[in-house]
Amino acid sequence: MRTRIKFCGLTREADVDAAVAAGADALGFVFYPPSPRSVDFELAARLIRRLPPFVSAVGLFVNEDPADICRVANAVGLSHVQLHGDEPPEQLAEINRPVLKALRLGAGASPEGLVSSAQRFAQASGLLLDADSPGFGGAGHTFDWGLVAPVASAMPRPWVLSGGLSAENVGRAIALLQPSAVDVSSGIEALDGAGRPRKGLKDPARMLAFVQAVRQADERDCE
Repeated sequence: MRTRIKFCGLTREADVDAAVAAGADALGFVFYPPSPRSVDFELAARLIRRLPPFVSAVGLFVNEDPADICRVANAVGLSHVQLHGDEPPEQLAEINRPVLKALRLGAGASPEGLVSSAQRFAQASGLLLDADSPGFGGAGHTFDWGLVAPVASAMPRPWVLSGGLSAENVGRAIALLQPSAVDVSSGIEALDGAGRPRKGLKDPARMLAFVQAVRQADERDCE
């Protein structure tokens, strides 16, 4: 099975073009103003217009009113919505797009708790498993993959692995967990002189390396 790839937190036209050329299946655009990767409506619409057919545009929202989410989705052309905050399950039915619900896994998480949380959001089109970090994600932190391994087959919906992924570790993650898709943000960003991600500014070489690592992992899984 081919693992789908989502690149998140894009803010520049050149990065969108490079992500498409590298082979990303979906691109994520952040509509959470406190995030350094946040985009306004005008920029988001301009970036999304650059996407070819069959590359999805995913809008990331945190604790927003469903009516406002739908308004943004309609205005900029989102194909999917990602809820990354503390939204209740009943909110999903109020959004006029397929919804990906993020489950943030912190220090007190357990396999049983993960399954319980996943079942609460069983009506979502998909679930995204991320590390619990300040700022609602994008911090480059991994979580304990051992939480997922025993219960991956019990997840009620296709699920996406996120949190601290990079070209260096994504192959190991796919071999262990076999997620439907992987999501990366800081792991494909340009680095400053101290080796820290420049949030919102992607590196074409790192994007391509990530895609190649995923494809290599898929090939090994088929052997």
